[in-house]
This record gives sequence, structure tokens and C-alpha cells, in this order.
Amino acid sequence: MAAKSNKGLALREEARASAAVAVQIAEKTGALLLEYFRSDTLRSKWKSDASLVTEADVAADRLIATELAARFPQDSILSEELAPTSDVVPTATAGRIWVVDPLDGTTNFSLGIPHWGVSIARCDHQGADIGVLFFPALGELYVASRGNGCLLNAEPTSVREPSPARPVGMLASCARTPRFYNVNVPLKVRVFGSAAYTLACVARGSAAIGIETRPRLWDLAAGWCVVEEAGGLIETMDGSRPFPIEPAQAYAARSFPLRAAASAQLLEQAREQIQPR
Repeated sequence: MAAKSNKGLALREEARASAAVAVQIAEKTGALLLEYFRSDTLRSKWKSDASLVTEADVAADRLIATELAARFPQDSILSEELAPTSDVVPTATAGRIWVVDPLDGTTNFSLGIPHWGVSIARCDHQGADIGVLFFPALGELYVASRGNGCLLNAEPTSVREPSPARPVGMLASCARTPRFYNVNVPLKVRVFGSAAYTLACVARGSAAIGIETRPRLWDLAAGWCVVEEAGGLIETMDGSRPFPIEPAQAYAARSFPLRAAASAQLLEQAREQIQPR
């Protein structure tokens, strides 16, 4: 029993140390993105899946990939712009994959809206064991690792339900939600234009429920860890399974509609009151 306990402690400490490295990379990437954000000459184009990509997305992806390869040469990388297809499968004994969205909220970014950020997760055979979300223009840094809880700007943060002292609750949602779901929850709806920020809102206690209808793996991986370590619950709405990561999968073509909530009661409420059209 002692050996098992010591192993668990060692794993938590390793995850904490690796998360600290991921924070350094996210902050370096955030500084680069802020330069583009403040520029008047940002170039962008539409991708084949009708999503927007800018030169900042590509530059940030390249920076993160270079830094991760240097710091964790034994691990693989799955990222939105440069490496969207998985090549290694994590197992119980080996293999970890860093899942990266270099710029979540690209449309916001291109329009000068500050709700955008860097999302970096590390995944093993169980799921995401490290999640880092950095929103440079907002000054918000979320760091979570398995068994260590969640920090917002170096302070512990956690989910929060509506209460008599704070009776107004929020549903953080994506803009596509009314097209695909009937929503009847008695919560104020807010749309932020970033799947990562939707999940961050749940983790920090601002949103009681968060839903995203078409997130890709890199949109949700870090946020998944952040929500769970903040004490929240998260699941897909269609039974799909983002974890464990599968081999030779083109993840740009797969989405995982999800819901997150501050409690089991709120999650059940979301299941009942947010229904497919």
C-alpha cells in the first residue's frame, strides 16, 4: 500500500513539474500572439473546414511544437495547424501526447476581441493529465494537473453552483448551440467565441454549465483537465469518446460535442434541458 501511495505521489509531482514547463511555453506563446494581436497587418484565410486561420495560429503552433520537442523529446504532439493526425497511442506503460490548440478563438483574435488563448494539454492512456489555458489579453492563466487541483493566476480555483447569495447562474455556450439544441435551462446565456474559455468559465465558478457543440480534440483537451481538477464534471453529449487518443486518426475531421457542469445535479439538468433539435 505504501509503495502504491508513493507511486501516486511521484506521478502527481511529475505532472506538476511538467505542467510548470507547459506554463512557460504557453506564456512565451502568449507574448508572441500579443504582438500579432496588436498588429494592423495580420493575414488570415479560410481553411477547408470553413474555420479561420491566421499567420499567428501557424507561428504559435510552430513555436509550441519546437519547445515541446526540446523539453519532452520522448513525447508526441497533436496540434490543430501542423500535426492534426495522431501517430502514437498512449498505453498504460508508455507514450504521452501533447494536444495543442495554439490559438483558440481565432475569430475573436482577428476582430480584436480579447477572448482567445493558448491551450496545451498532455494526455496519457487515461485522458488529459495536464491542462494549461492562457488568455494573454485577459491576463488569465489556468493550470491543472491530475491530483493537484486547478490554479487561476497561481491561486486555487473551483467550480461554483448558483446560491441564494448569488442566485443568477450562467450557461456558457457557443454560437452554434441554437442551431443544434433546444435549451431550456433557467440560466443567463453568454457566448464567448472560445471553447477553451467556455470551460475556463466553469472551472473558475462563473458558469454553472458550459456547452460546446462542435469542439475538436485540441479545443477541449486542456479544458477537460481544468474542469475536472476544479471539481467539475464534463462529458460528451453524443456518447463519443475523445480519450484515449486513437492511432492514425485525422482529428480535424472529428468533433466531440460536450457539456460541463459545476455539480452532478447541474449536469443532470443539462442532460434533461438541453436536447438535440
